[in-house]
Amino acid sequence: MYKIIAIDMDGTLLNDHHEVTADVRDALHRAKEQGVKIVLCSGRPIGGMRRYLKDLKLDEEEDYVIAYNGALVQNTHTNEIVSELSLGYEDLKLLYELSIELDTPMQFFDAENVYTPNTNISEYTVLESFINQIPLCYRKIEEIPTDILLPKIMFIDEPERLNKVIAAIPASIKEKYMMVQSTPYFLEILHPEVSKGNAVKKLAEKLGIKQQEVMSIGDNGNDLSMIEYAGCGVAMENAIPEVKKSANFQTRSNNENGVAYAIHELVLTR
Repeated sequence: MYKIIAIDMDGTLLNDHHEVTADVRDALHRAKEQGVKIVLCSGRPIGGMRRYLKDLKLDEEEDYVIAYNGALVQNTHTNEIVSELSLGYEDLKLLYELSIELDTPMQFFDAENVYTPNTNISEYTVLESFINQIPLCYRKIEEIPTDILLPKIMFIDEPERLNKVIAAIPASIKEKYMMVQSTPYFLEILHPEVSKGNAVKKLAEKLGIKQQEVMSIGDNGNDLSMIEYAGCGVAMENAIPEVKKSANFQTRSNNENGVAYAIHELVLTR
């Protein structure tokens, strides 16, 4: 019996209209009624997840969420932090200088906002603010408080350009951080110990849940670590090949209620 289902949001829980369908909603509700913990596990900032947590009633006692690709694990009812791993101002300066050198836009987050130091604000930064319904702020690097805690920093660009940027990042920088491409146009840069897999592991250990009692569902590169960690890793039909290869089960696409199908097949009928 699975006791935790860790579920990615974009491309997994949500369809392409950023909606949770009635079938998916019903499957989540039924699994939770059976005592299974439903844990949204997203690269999104926590502010971009709260409305979904409230709508799906995943903010009740002993409910948890994983945000910023695993940089934050939090009780959604009490706001108690289970785990938090952040970058600091010196990381921001280093990565900003690299973004200038590589000629790529960047953005970064604190607990409530998305920031850009670029006067020519990328359309993808605007999209990030819109989808997550969080404030977008322009700030010069020298205006940022030196004690700021940053869950993640991102390089953003057109997919073909971003691939070239990633290839040009020095090995010394890649070794210093956890880097994961969450979409064709987003490269996420995080504390070196951050991953969705590590976050799910920490939460399971806190709750006394065994690895084989964990199910993870995802579609993209930032989901790979939790797919590999889980006792049952589930790949969406629309997942990238690496996720499908590592998964134990392949479900339908995010536009075909894939999360609901996986929960019915692997949890509710067993």
